[in-house]
Order: sequence, then structure tokens, then C-alpha cells
Amino acid sequence: MEEEIYTEHARWKGRNREKDSLRSEVWSLLEERSVSIGSVWSRIPNFIGADKAAQRLSELQIWRSSEIVKSNPDSPHIPVRLRALLDGKLVYVPVPELVDDYPFIELDPYILQSNGIPFEEVAPIGGALKHGRKVRFQEMKPFDLAVVGCVAVSRNGGRTGKGGGFADLEMGIFREMELMDSKTPIVTTVHSLQVKDDSRIIMDAHDTPLDWIITPDEVIQTETVLTQPGGIDWDAVQVDQYENIPFLQELKSELLNKQGTLR
Repeated sequence: MEEEIYTEHARWKGRNREKDSLRSEVWSLLEERSVSIGSVWSRIPNFIGADKAAQRLSELQIWRSSEIVKSNPDSPHIPVRLRALLDGKLVYVPVPELVDDYPFIELDPYILQSNGIPFEEVAPIGGALKHGRKVRFQEMKPFDLAVVGCVAVSRNGGRTGKGGGFADLEMGIFREMELMDSKTPIVTTVHSLQVKDDSRIIMDAHDTPLDWIITPDEVIQTETVLTQPGGIDWDAVQVDQYENIPFLQELKSELLNKQGTLR
């Protein structure tokens, strides 16, 4: 039955069978333990206690010292985005799956406040798309903290997403555009059931490891020794990503031309 459900819902199944199996296990477990909120299949899963995890994150020095935060657009990080806006931070949120000709939304708490727009309205991605400023990578400011979505994580900093490859593609672009560097903390908030043994998480060359994992019950500083990738691994970009992400081919040409000029 589980396999039937997984086959029906997993859009990116087949790229890595071991990762597929782990995602299926996590999604099933969250449902079985009744800690999931809404559908979890083929998603970064929302979970009971996401607000507590966001609160724990907001108490860390890496959060307090940050002025610009990048957050993924998924539901479990609505409390993170709300907390960031309440704390006066500039927030960048990607358009889900990067499907528009502009890849990111900029949420400026002071502009939103002056326009009378409640932060609670723009923390969900629908409100962000409606009220935020649409920006391209070239218009973004370097950020101090990156919050990524995960399906499964490990204490040594391993992570796996929902299978579409969007987070690692973003991270590669950020490094190419000098929007982040090796010192930028990479953070996620997840349910404790999503934390797996180190051996369960497969990290490919283009995968970005985590520096911090926050659950409703625990703060994990991974002190990861896993290799941080460089810029975009264009060979790892999937055919469907080129087809579905409008600006990607243009960006590739721009970056490769830039690299050629610098040589």
C-alpha cells in the first residue's frame, strides 16, 4: 500500500532509489505518528511543532546577528518567515520550483508595515507572491543565513530534499552570484522523526550539507565535515529543470560567459 501511495505522489521518483526509499519512509512515518500537517507526499513536510522549532532558531546567535535571511517557500517554514519579519529582517523567498521568469520574492518588513500589510499575511507563500517585490538573482543582496527545506537529515549535516533538486540548484547559483559563501550558515527546521542515522543520508557532489538542524525539542549544531560544493554543477541539472525553469538557460549562458571573460 505504501508503495502504491508513493508511486502516485512522488513526482521525482527514480533519480536515486535509496533516496526514494528514505523519503517514502519519512513521509509514511510522519503520517503514522500523526505529526504531519496536510499532505506530506512529494513535499517538504509540514509538521506539528514547526512554530516551536522556529522559536528555537530565533534564540540562536546566528539568527540574532543576521539581517538578511533566505527561506525556502514551504509550509513548515511559515513560522520562520514570520519570525524573521517580526524581527525586522529582510527575507528572500524563492518562487515555488522557480517556475516564473523571476525566481525570488523580496519581503521588506518596513515596506510591508508602511503599506499596512500584516506579516501574518505574507509569511505564507501565497501572500508573499501577492505583496512582495519580484526580484532576479542579480537584484538580491548577499544574505546572512540560509534556511532550506528537508525531508530527511542527519546529525553530521547530511540532508535530502523532496527530490526535485531545487535547493541545491539555488545554492549553486547563490555561490556563483556571490550571495553566500562558505561561512553562511545553512539551517533547517524539521520534526525529530526526520533526523536519521548518518549512514542513511546519501550526499552527492552537488549536495549542500547543513550547519544547524532545529527540531521542536532540540538544537543540533552539526559541525559538519562534509564537503561544501562550489557553484552550479551544470552536468547535474535535470532536463525537466531546463524545461520548467524559464530563466535557467539564460542564467547559464550569462554565468559561463562571465567565467570565460575572467579567464
